[in-house]
Amino acid sequence: MFESLIGAVVVVVLFVLVLRQQGRISLIERELGALRSLVLSGVNVAAPAAKAVEAAANDSVPADAAQATTAIADIASPTVAEVAQAPAAAPEAATSEPMPELSAAAKAALTGSAPAATAKAARQSEVETALGTRWAVWVGGIALALGGLFLIRYTIEAGIFGPEVRLALAALLGLVLIGGGEFIRRTGFKVPVEGVAGAYIPAILTAAGAFILFGTVYAAHAVYGFVGPAFAFTVLGAIGVATIVAALVHGQALAGIGLVGSMATPALVSSQAPNPWALFIYLAIVLAATAVIARMRDWKFLIAAAFFGTGAWTIAYMMAAPGTDLAVILFIDAVTLAVLAFIWLGSRGGEAETATNGFDWPSIVPGVFVAFSALGLSVDMTLVAAGGALPGALVLVALVATALYRPRALPLLHAAGVVSVMIYLGIIPPATIGSDISQGNIGFDGMPVAAGNPWTLHIGIGLGLVFIGAGFWAARRFAATVQVRAACWAAWGVAAPLVILLTLWLAYGNLDRDFAYAAVAALLVVAFAAGGEGIARAEQPPLKGGVAVSFALCGSALAGLLMLHMAFGSGWTTLLAGVAAVVPALATRWRSYPVLGWISVGAVVAVLGRVAFDPTIVGAEFLTKTPVFNWLLPGYGVPALAFGFAAWQLARTTNGRPRLAMEAGAALFALLTIAMLVRHAMHGGIIDTGTVTLAEQAIYTLIAIGAGAILVAIDMRSPSSVLRYGSMAAGVVSVVFIVFQHFLVLNPLFTDESTGQIPVFNLLFLAYLLPAIAAGGLALYARDKRPPWYAQMLAVVAALLVFAYATLSVRRVFKGEFIGLWSGLGQLETYTYSALWLVIGVVLLTAGVWLKSQVLRIASAALIAIAVVKVFLFDMSELEGVLRALSFIGLGAVLIGIGLFYQRLLTRAAKESVPES
Repeated sequence: MFESLIGAVVVVVLFVLVLRQQGRISLIERELGALRSLVLSGVNVAAPAAKAVEAAANDSVPADAAQATTAIADIASPTVAEVAQAPAAAPEAATSEPMPELSAAAKAALTGSAPAATAKAARQSEVETALGTRWAVWVGGIALALGGLFLIRYTIEAGIFGPEVRLALAALLGLVLIGGGEFIRRTGFKVPVEGVAGAYIPAILTAAGAFILFGTVYAAHAVYGFVGPAFAFTVLGAIGVATIVAALVHGQALAGIGLVGSMATPALVSSQAPNPWALFIYLAIVLAATAVIARMRDWKFLIAAAFFGTGAWTIAYMMAAPGTDLAVILFIDAVTLAVLAFIWLGSRGGEAETATNGFDWPSIVPGVFVAFSALGLSVDMTLVAAGGALPGALVLVALVATALYRPRALPLLHAAGVVSVMIYLGIIPPATIGSDISQGNIGFDGMPVAAGNPWTLHIGIGLGLVFIGAGFWAARRFAATVQVRAACWAAWGVAAPLVILLTLWLAYGNLDRDFAYAAVAALLVVAFAAGGEGIARAEQPPLKGGVAVSFALCGSALAGLLMLHMAFGSGWTTLLAGVAAVVPALATRWRSYPVLGWISVGAVVAVLGRVAFDPTIVGAEFLTKTPVFNWLLPGYGVPALAFGFAAWQLARTTNGRPRLAMEAGAALFALLTIAMLVRHAMHGGIIDTGTVTLAEQAIYTLIAIGAGAILVAIDMRSPSSVLRYGSMAAGVVSVVFIVFQHFLVLNPLFTDESTGQIPVFNLLFLAYLLPAIAAGGLALYARDKRPPWYAQMLAVVAALLVFAYATLSVRRVFKGEFIGLWSGLGQLETYTYSALWLVIGVVLLTAGVWLKSQVLRIASAALIAIAVVKVFLFDMSELEGVLRALSFIGLGAVLIGIGLFYQRLLTRAAKESVPES
């Protein structure tokens, strides 16, 4: 009852809408006839329209009315001009016809006036058009399709007809709808109504009919069993393909319906003995037919959907079938690539396509699915055992070849490269593969992954050669026209071979030293450098060193670094990697490629990474305990010299940012050389003590101060806000290190840490005197280059470090290697502190006057004040005899001397301020 009521309401609404639309169509036909008569009779329709536009400019007519009359003028004026050239009999024939009556809107447009409600009427017309055309047509089509299904359901429930008759009536209804759609298309709707193309009635009727036919055949097979799976499969596929073909005249939406039905057909038809060849031959036919239709109409979404459906069935077959047939997978992959290359992308401009930037985005879909099928063939243990490793590699080669043949299919190259890297790095997509990291087991859909097989080495060599050859050939081909495409080919031409070589070395080579793999890496160095030069010569203008050339040369540098790791031990690798920074710097004498300087900078980063991983350069067990003359000196010093030479060379050629970075690297490694040698000598040849000690913290502090100075120097040559604030941040960080770590947490006075057995070059030298010199030097260098507070902060910290070094050194003289507070104070030691602090105060005062630094003079006054307090409060009670007397005598002498010094200083200043008479 409820369904009948809904049907009645829908019928009434549709009847009212159809009547209303029929009236509107009649009105439009009358107006068009009137306009045609006016045009053919020679009436000047453009003049009133021009008046309407002029009136709109004077705000006498609404803007919407002016736009409407302007549109009529655009249509009418050329027509009048054509009529003026027509034979004279035409106007006579036209005037003999009766003049239809015009609507108010048409009269307003012709007379130059328009009602004030034009805009409101236009908005109402849009809503009415949407309700009366698009929504009515779509709802009607859905109602027809559902009506057919409801009719079948009703006959079943009522038992009116038998199953055969019901299915025959349903099929007849579907055919009638399809025939009605074709009849309407051929008679009254040859062109979709303007503005309502999405509501094209013939297409809706055809889609409803196809939908009913799909349901009828499926019911005949799955519900009643009248037809077998083979017949149902064939008929459903034929309906889907026919629907796709019908889309040539009915639009893309109908093709989508047919494609969905075609792709769903294998899932709807069940069989006791499924035949994968029948399934994928059917999918190949559907894909090819869809590609032909999509190519003729340039329907990108349709072809992408077809590729998606085919790929989804392929992956589902590989994951679900217990015994996957490799030939079936290779067949459907080959068909997919052939359809893409020869049908969808075929005859799309020839050389023009080659010179066009960009790519064909539907190619992403087949690229992803075909590449993942190659991944499954290469990592699934069952497929590999069946010989899938080599077919998987052949699929990857086919992807590269297709991308090479069809330049706009560039996503295929990226898909092949990513999957090749995933296979050889063991990176498994989480969506399909589960892994148990704790046990070291990796599985493809619950099955173990074949980590390696006899084909792995040979396939890796072959894939590497394919990527090198195709990558550099294509990069040279596109270097002068499409630089982005050339860069993509060059990038994969170096990335894939490098990853393959690295993983093969890790899996099969000797990690300590392997000259065979090192020789292969050396060949890659030469090949990549030669390929980059070839690409550069093909550029326009030649030898400008674009992005593709940069990728090639960077690949050559990485291959060289890999060669050093394979052929040499840890120490020589670090040393030679530093020296290698000179090679691209020297190359700038002959080539002005921008990337050359940055390759030198890359060498700095590589050496920094190595020393961060192993600060001992050669390993703690091989580092001798000989001070200075050990592996630390060349391991840090040689790279520092090489970086300095590279900076000098770049300053005479490119003179850009890379030169500044190389200067920074040279300064940093020079500082590290001194710091590491001091720490080595101080700790008896042991660099890595495990826990953070004051010596280690001192090295960090020196690096922070050195980094601040380096950034200041670079900023002065090439100003940058990043460098400016970065240098100040490095200075602040170094001060924080000193205050909290050197003075409080790690102070040997509180920790009783060993200060070393060497008299001068000990922990106190490294942790206090060297940072004092560095901070003082940075404060002096940054006085006129940074804000005053920055230099003053560093100057105060430097003074405190000198004070701490001197005080702790005195205590070391009296207490020895361990200077903890709990060892007590002697009278002579107490007196020595007073004398020392007074001397330091005098020195700071002298330095403050000489450097004209008020901060140092204030620090001197503060230190002398502390000494005075100590003498009067501490020395008077703790010292006895001659030491007490000497303490006060020394304090008095120093204070009187300071007074005389200031009096003389003020007298000199007064004389200089008096003008000469």
